[in-house]
Amino acid sequence: MAPPAPKSIGSNFKVTACVADHIGDRQDQQDRAVILTSPQYPGTVMALVADGMGGRSGGRLASDQVVSTAKSLFEALPERGSTLRDLLTQIATEAHAVIRLTALAAEKEPHSTIVTLLLQREAALWMHAGDSRLYHFRDGALLHRTVDHSYGSRVNAAGQLVEGGPETEAYKNILFSALGIGHELRLDYGQVDDLCVGDSFVLASDGLWAYFTERELGSIIKQLPAREAAQTLVSAARERARGRGDNLSVAIVKLEPPLAPPPRKP
Repeated sequence: MAPPAPKSIGSNFKVTACVADHIGDRQDQQDRAVILTSPQYPGTVMALVADGMGGRSGGRLASDQVVSTAKSLFEALPERGSTLRDLLTQIATEAHAVIRLTALAAEKEPHSTIVTLLLQREAALWMHAGDSRLYHFRDGALLHRTVDHSYGSRVNAAGQLVEGGPETEAYKNILFSALGIGHELRLDYGQVDDLCVGDSFVLASDGLWAYFTERELGSIIKQLPAREAAQTLVSAARERARGRGDNLSVAIVKLEPPLAPPPRKP
């Protein structure tokens, strides 16, 4: 469990962020969750969750590569004219290429989901591939949730199946997009330009979000500080898994009232 980190982004709010993960009932931990800052991007915070797959070593290699690529590119000075969306795209495409090379060299099939969030001033931008999710809440009410890149979600979006039905359940863990996958990579983006106090973001692997409704998540995030919320979610997910839980990881970012300035000396 990483301690919460207060970070000032703008004059209207402060940011408190926390990450947590758990091995669940698996033999190996293949999830990664990080919060990043960089002197090259003053006032910008990145949160990222990656869920690796592909065998005992392959999955962790894939998620480690996602985090390593994100750290390297986020800390580097951007090229002239590049945007934050360009940065997110570059992280995904470079990690995807390296994971594909690893697969060819090792004769394995490692791949990883990615969901990443960038906060800068009063705006937020996110990108994902796979079934790790981002939730955006405002005062506990859901404003946005990413759509999983799984065949269950894809078929449901086409109106062929009802979400939660037995047919959808059979396809929910089969991904049609992820980093390192052997066919065309799909990346989806989202953005909000009016951040304010009361906004919060939850980035989570399926080992965590599978055990909560959107209303539960929103309520927990609204009522508790980031660190306590992360602890509560991990503990509840472990209890509800009943000894059959997957790796799980979560990153929580909350926008709170700004710190009061210190009193002036008389």
